[in-house]
Parts: sequence; C-alpha cells; structure tokens
Amino acid sequence: MSIRRLLILAVGNPSRGDDALGPLFLDRLAALREQEGGWDNIELLTDFQLQIEHAVDLENRDLVLFVDASVSCPPPYQFTPLQPARDTSYTSHALSPAAVLHVYQQINANPPPAFLLAIRGESFELGNSLTSGAEENLKAAFGFAEQLLKQATEENWKRISKLQCKGLSFCSSV
Repeated sequence: MSIRRLLILAVGNPSRGDDALGPLFLDRLAALREQEGGWDNIELLTDFQLQIEHAVDLENRDLVLFVDASVSCPPPYQFTPLQPARDTSYTSHALSPAAVLHVYQQINANPPPAFLLAIRGESFELGNSLTSGAEENLKAAFGFAEQLLKQATEENWKRISKLQCKGLSFCSSV
C-alpha cells in the first residue's frame, strides 16, 4: 500500500465534552469520504492526544492538517500554518502539533508543510456532551475544510491562512 500524501490528524477525547471536536470532525470527514469516494490520497487518523510516535506518521507526506479543539482560538475556528517548535509539551505525556513537527525534524529532516485547524470549544469536563456552541463551530469548520480539501496544496493553504477571516464569511469565498 502506498503512503497517502495528505494526512489529517485529529486529536481529542470524546468523553470530555468539546474535546470531542477533533474526533467528531474526522468522523464527519470519513462519512463524506465514504459518500463521495476518490480520496485515495488522504489518510484520516485520530487519537486522544499527540505523542512522540506521531512524528512517524508524518513520513513521506506532502501536507498535514492537525485538527483539535481550542479554548483560545476565536470562534468558530482558526486555520494557521505550523512550524516546528520545542515547547513545554515536549517533555510531557502529550505534545502540541508544533512539538510533533520538532520531533520529526530531530529524527529526520524538515517536516512536511503542516497546518492547524483549531475549532473553538467551551466545556471540556469529563462526561459532558458537546455544547451547542461547539456543534455550531464544528459545522463551520467542516464547511471550511470541505473547501480547503478542494485546494490541497501548500501554496493554496498558505494563501488561505493569510487571508482567513473569522468564520463563514471567509469560507464562502474560498
């Protein structure tokens, strides 16, 4: 089996309220892939948290999209390019996307171009379900991602990240 050139790696714990945004995003993307077909070049991967081992998943990729819930991004979502960075998460049990890129850089060479789609969440308590605000943010982020995947090149994504406005006002113009 050949390596799929675009990796979409979603992170989050479905049992912790809005932390489920990443896995739910990936579930919807998987359903869309099943419905449409023709996504042979895209791999979908999800996990509760990023680990050092995820650096191996970046091998031979042309483009990587990390998807995660965030309490600090503006609603409904934020799309940004990533650079390798050793941060405080580097020595913890879970890594940031930038730290995963840094690990890759340490064991290989320059990592593939990577971007973060952060979806705004509100409540991350264990046992809670997704909040209505997070559900709306997920819908907006998913609509944005559908357009993003139609233009899946590093150059296009860099351009889009520079032009991004808040929410759907930009999605409709992608």
